[in-house]
Amino acid sequence: MLIDATQYCNWSRSIFEEMVAGGLCGVQATVAYHENFRDTVDNLVAWNWRFRRHGDLILPGRTADDLERARRTGRTAIFLGLQNPSPIEADIGLVRVLHDLGIRFMQLSYNNQSLLCAGWTEPEDAGLTNMGKQVVEEMNRLGMVVDMSHSGERSTLEAIDLSRRPVAVTHANPSSWHATARNKSDHVLKQLAARRGMVGLSLYPVHLAQGSATTIEDFCDMAARLSDLIGPEHIGIGSDLCRGQPGSVLQWMREGRWRPPLATEREAFEFPPQPAFFRSSLDFAGLGDGLRAAGFAAAEVAGILGDNWHRFMRAAFEPGKDAPPDAAHDAQVGTSRAFDLATDMPAT
Repeated sequence: MLIDATQYCNWSRSIFEEMVAGGLCGVQATVAYHENFRDTVDNLVAWNWRFRRHGDLILPGRTADDLERARRTGRTAIFLGLQNPSPIEADIGLVRVLHDLGIRFMQLSYNNQSLLCAGWTEPEDAGLTNMGKQVVEEMNRLGMVVDMSHSGERSTLEAIDLSRRPVAVTHANPSSWHATARNKSDHVLKQLAARRGMVGLSLYPVHLAQGSATTIEDFCDMAARLSDLIGPEHIGIGSDLCRGQPGSVLQWMREGRWRPPLATEREAFEFPPQPAFFRSSLDFAGLGDGLRAAGFAAAEVAGILGDNWHRFMRAAFEPGKDAPPDAAHDAQVGTSRAFDLATDMPAT
C-alpha cells in the first residue's frame, strides 16, 4: 500500500492520473496555508467538485478503511490537511467543524508564530500556548492528526509530550543530514518515535542535503541512518510534492498576507526543480529499489512506502482513542485532559 503523507500540487485530472498510475492508495493533500475559515471552506467546496468530477480516480479519505477501498477499486484516497491553524481563527469550536468537513491533519504552526505555537523561523520558541494545549486535546478527541512539520523545536517536543495520540511530522528530514532548522533534530525524532509517532521523509529540494542534485542513493542512505536511530516502523514518505504550481503559490506559502507585497516585489519566486529520481507520483514506487539497495528488508520497504502510514492512520482517525502509551506518561503529565478553563488558564 503506497501512501504519500504530503502533496500540494496544482490539482488536475492529469495529476490524479499520475497518482493512480504510480500506485498510490492514499495522499494527504494540503487544503490551506494562510486562509481563514471562510476561504478554507471555498477550498473544500473545490475538493468536493473534484471528487465528483474525477470519482473514477480519487475518493475522499476519512478513515483508514478508505485506503483499502481505494486500493480495491484502483483509485487514490485523498486525505485533507491544513498546513497552518489559521482556518480555526481564534475559535476552538472550528476544529470540530473542520473535522466534520473532512480535515484529518492540521499543523499547529507554519513558519511563523501562530495562536497555538511557534513556527521554525521564529527567533524565540515559547512552546505551546494555552490555546495550543486545548487544541491538541480537541484534535486527540476527534481523531485529527497533530502535525508538527513546520514548528519550532520546543513547540514540537511539547506537542509530542502532551498529545495522548502519536504525533506526526508529515514532511521533513533529519537536520543531522541537512542542517536547516526546517528539518528535525535527532532529539526530536527520537522523542517522536518513543511516543509511536511518524516522520514522512521529504523530497522537496530545500529539505535535501544536495538540493535538486540529491541522488536516490543519498536519500536512501539517509533513510537507513534514520532507521538505525528510530527504527524503520516510524518512517514513511511525505514528498511535499508541489507539481505544476506557479511561483505565486510559493510566495503565498512563504508569506501569506503578513508581509507587505512591496517588501518582495523584486524577488523572483520559483519552485526548485525536483531531484531526477522523484519528479512526480509516477516515481513513488521506484523509491523501493533505492531502499532495498540501502539494506532495507522487503517488509521494511513496504512499511516506509505506505504500510507504516496505514497503521498510523488506522489508530489516529478513530474517535475517542486517547489512551496514553504507557503508565510513565500518566505519572508525568497526569491523566486528566478535560477542557477546563478554570484550571488550565492562568489566574487573572
